[in-house]
Amino acid sequence: MAQPSKPSLENNFSSEHAERLLSSFQRLTGKSLIAEGLSGKDRYKALYDSEYPVLSHNADTDPLLNYSNAKGMEQFEISWDELVKTPSRYTAEPQTQEERNRLLKAVTDNGFIDDYQGVRISAKGNRFMVEDAIVWNVIDEDGIYWGQGAVLYKCAPL
Repeated sequence: MAQPSKPSLENNFSSEHAERLLSSFQRLTGKSLIAEGLSGKDRYKALYDSEYPVLSHNADTDPLLNYSNAKGMEQFEISWDELVKTPSRYTAEPQTQEERNRLLKAVTDNGFIDDYQGVRISAKGNRFMVEDAIVWNVIDEDGIYWGQGAVLYKCAPL
């Protein structure tokens, strides 16, 4: 399977996947990840340039990260080329995997959770606390499940 391309002007900021993230978030939470009233590539650029980290992983059994905006790559201290080869479980320390698995199951069962907090780890091994996050199922207009997304509204180094 080909790896996703880094969101850029050339690929309209990964418009197809970005639209799935934006529309599924809106449908499930009733909220918007970006300013209202934007259209076309402005929507996808706004997501990529958001002040909050936004990431997603695919629907594999051991899901791989498949999207991050600029702030997400900064927060997780990872390049695009590394990101798309990384199982999302590596964003949590081994001792917190059970808690992470419960979180992902709750999202799968309920569509989203809007009260997530927990410790995460960057690609360079730096730990940080996520104190306010929403995690949701990325589902397209046809009901096809593409994985899960997360927006991290508050992160603090540990």
